[in-house]
Amino acid sequence: MEQEDIFSSTDSQRGAFELPYAKYAVFENGMKLEQGGELPSLTICYETYGTLNERKDNAVFICHALTGDSHVARHTEDDSPGWWDILIGPGKSVDTNKYFVICPNILGGCRGTTGPDCINPQTGKPYGADFPLITIGDMVTAHMMLIDHLGIDKVLAVIGGSMGGMMVLDWAVNHKDRLCGAVLVASTTRSSAQAMAFDIVARNAITRDPEFRNGQYYDPGCPGPLDGLAIARMLGHLSYLSRESMTKKFDSTRNHGRDIETNFETRFSVGSYLAYQADKFNERFDANTYRVISMAIDLFDMGGTAEEITQHIRNTTCRWMTMSFTSDWLFPADQMRELVSSLISCGKQVSFCNIESDCGHDAFLLPNQLSTYGSLIEHFLRNVRKSLAEPNDQRRIEQSVQARFNTRPDYPEILKLIPEGSSVLDLGCGNGELMEKLREKGAKRLMGIEMSERAVQACVAAGFDVVQGDLNKGLQPFNDKQFDYVVLSSTLQTITNVETVLEEMLRVGQKGIVTFPNAGYMPWREILYEEGRMPSFDPHEGSNWYTTTNTRFLTIRDFQEFCAKKGYRIVKQLALDTLKRCTVEHDVNRYANMAIVILTR
Repeated sequence: MEQEDIFSSTDSQRGAFELPYAKYAVFENGMKLEQGGELPSLTICYETYGTLNERKDNAVFICHALTGDSHVARHTEDDSPGWWDILIGPGKSVDTNKYFVICPNILGGCRGTTGPDCINPQTGKPYGADFPLITIGDMVTAHMMLIDHLGIDKVLAVIGGSMGGMMVLDWAVNHKDRLCGAVLVASTTRSSAQAMAFDIVARNAITRDPEFRNGQYYDPGCPGPLDGLAIARMLGHLSYLSRESMTKKFDSTRNHGRDIETNFETRFSVGSYLAYQADKFNERFDANTYRVISMAIDLFDMGGTAEEITQHIRNTTCRWMTMSFTSDWLFPADQMRELVSSLISCGKQVSFCNIESDCGHDAFLLPNQLSTYGSLIEHFLRNVRKSLAEPNDQRRIEQSVQARFNTRPDYPEILKLIPEGSSVLDLGCGNGELMEKLREKGAKRLMGIEMSERAVQACVAAGFDVVQGDLNKGLQPFNDKQFDYVVLSSTLQTITNVETVLEEMLRVGQKGIVTFPNAGYMPWREILYEEGRMPSFDPHEGSNWYTTTNTRFLTIRDFQEFCAKKGYRIVKQLALDTLKRCTVEHDVNRYANMAIVILTR
């Protein structure tokens, strides 16, 4: 069992096995390429799962990463598992009982789609190094040819991780009328110099192998650049793992390499692991394909600055679900946040979650965080499909959501203050209880910001756009007056950067609504004065002084003076005694334990 554990990886279920369920689309007229070349003919290997419905609106297109293929999931119990078997299948997050799933081997691949190891019809020999330079855009053009072949005008969603996410981005930007939803996982708008460096070293390892033979190594008896490709794969594995995952996997046996048949060093456990993965990879992959596809990754560029990214995504029309992983240093979360920021500034429907994980870049292929990323994808697909089928439907409020709404005394009052048809940004939106009620009331646009990963999941499950983020860092992606109302409910007391957050609220919103517990409430004063104990300022949470998230203990008078100093105008103020369940009209600083304030500049 230990032997299996150390050698397990996201490649463990992949191999050079036959693809009995593969289908082939042949395009005799070939295709022209972005860099000026062309292919005289084109074959696309693809697999499908589930059934395309009569309306042809339940198709979900899967874009694979660098070394993937069309076999994304098993078709039957006795079929070989696919590379994303944990996500796709009957009853799974991408439920093939509901969706018609399409996954092709990409252009330039070596698992059935036209690539360097295929016969060039003009020469009768494998393309080899003569295979033309291709781009991510060319791969997506081939996708368009495939869905045309299948008679599909528009897919419900396109999903891709890593390089697959680049293809999703190209779909959304250059073929906006062909998709309703875009799901990017652990991806980027362009590779960093560090990420490109790994690819460059890998390509050099391949081409400097004596058996590379200028890319023409397909003759019988020629082994090909196996050592070069193996080293390229070792480098790839290093970039896919995190320091934490490598420590867990190898440190306990660091000096005990496994005795395996290989030409590579195996003295240390991590060395024998890399050698094993490299040799296994050589059984199923082509070196020229690795060069061609990694070059396409490095050429991909949807912008490295906010201005450049915005220029590309400005005219997109799909809804977006974006995810990154905290330990991914190949395509780190900051790169995904740059895309999300541009989408927000352009007013697009977008959700984002930076998922806590110690698995590195490979996390999107592993079961460790499946409950989070799988859930987000599942609910996103449902939301997109529902918006198409029932655009005016009001989602039934789950009992738990209703119960939570009823325990928040500020929520019903906020609901009264926001007119029907308003656009609202909810800061610290929790599980979306307030947005749920606002949607029922007829809000025209709702969006939330939340730190908690689980709360982000809950909001996406409820059908809302929500971005994971720290309010203390401001609301820079949002435009001036982008929303009618910006709400900060029972969160002000937890904010460390109060001035920035309130300034940003009133920049982004026409009006701001702030609610907070009033530390001047007389019963709380008495607890502190007479009993010498710190009162709980959020009794509904049941927290104590050592567990509370509160960092500020302000009074209504404090807040009024703050607003006067900043030049904020208090349009309306409500004072509540939530324990007595009544509105306080007089001496509110003493007798109200909660304030609700509408602000403008």
